[in-house]
Amino acid sequence: MTTDEKLARSLTSETTELIPFLPYLLQDLWELGMSPRDIIKLIKKHTAIPEGSSVLELACGKGAAAVNIAKEFGTKVYGYDLILEFIEYAGQKAAEWGVEALCRFKTGDANGVVNAENNHGCVIFGAAGDILGNPQETMQKLSGTIKSGGFIIMDATYLPDDMNNGDIGWSYEYLHRGDWLRIFGENNLSLVEEMTEVEEYDFGLEMNSIIKRANELSEKYPDMREMFEGYIRSQQSEVEDLENTLVAGVWLLQKN
Repeated sequence: MTTDEKLARSLTSETTELIPFLPYLLQDLWELGMSPRDIIKLIKKHTAIPEGSSVLELACGKGAAAVNIAKEFGTKVYGYDLILEFIEYAGQKAAEWGVEALCRFKTGDANGVVNAENNHGCVIFGAAGDILGNPQETMQKLSGTIKSGGFIIMDATYLPDDMNNGDIGWSYEYLHRGDWLRIFGENNLSLVEEMTEVEEYDFGLEMNSIIKRANELSEKYPDMREMFEGYIRSQQSEVEDLENTLVAGVWLLQKN
């Protein structure tokens, strides 16, 4: 499976044809993924950026977390994403916030980036799905980007113990918490904190924006209407699972 196919699947899309339209569909949203405020809380609480270290963010989207971290801690942040328009926007926001000297944003496949980047003090990864491979491969790759004693901040989304993937509508499988803890241990990682009291997210506002933009695209490209309407349905299903079924939060891990 190609990286584009994995990206499409992580977006609950059935086709990679949607990817070029993502900048338009998500144009009203800066924060894509974990809340920068939640990330900053964890970093402050656990001093999760070793002194003199840099931060790497994979699948950084439009750079909301990276820019906030650079502004808050004065540390260098390296952000990578596949979508050029997102990277360009991240650079604009860094300049707007006065941290352009601290932020380096580049387009890049996360799988290639993890082979080239290393010795960071902290890596942030909030992308859903299997972009970096299965969970075992994902943790191996993330661990390779940080120094000993460094930290991983990642999206913590998993199944309740009494549920299985057949009970939800996602296109990829989720693990239970115990499975994740085993994988952490196998990769010499310790769970420092699981933040479950995360910042409340306004899914309704996000969906209204996505629906508006998808409808505009349907008017402009009527032959692709079914793809855009399918994206709306898949996003609504995703929100429903996040609100009612899956356990969601943020994990802070440390490399032993």
